[in-house]
Amino acid sequence: METVTVERFIAAPVQDVFGWLITTTHYEASPLVVRCRLARRGAGAAYGVGAVRRHLWLTGWFEEHITRYEPPYLTEYVVVRSLPPARHELGRMTFTEADGGTHVRWSTRAEIRVPFLGAGPTRRLTRLIARPLIIRAFGSILDAAAAALTR
Repeated sequence: METVTVERFIAAPVQDVFGWLITTTHYEASPLVVRCRLARRGAGAAYGVGAVRRHLWLTGWFEEHITRYEPPYLTEYVVVRSLPPARHELGRMTFTEADGGTHVRWSTRAEIRVPFLGAGPTRRLTRLIARPLIIRAFGSILDAAAAALTR
């Protein structure tokens, strides 16, 4: 399992940053994202606990279920299905008010699933292939959020 964390400072209020990043369709502002949609509304809020988001990125297809929702400071999710197949334990975004804006920390814990390979090669593939792709995708989405919110 590989933990990947990407952080950014966005010069916008925490409520605005949280609202932008929780709303899946905004991810399409990233050149690495093809399509995102809310497949099922959450309890109490569209992107609240129980919401199902489906993403098609250049890196793959993912179905995420929101497991924790504490606006405007925290959201957590788990990827329940993906292509390419991956094991996913946790995705988390935290939002902290900072002088002049918001500090965002986006972490995930996952690994590529390759049934015919042992644990060692799977860990290496995750580190060498999945980790850089995740960093680039998360960074691209965070950069798109910063651009949209600081115009």
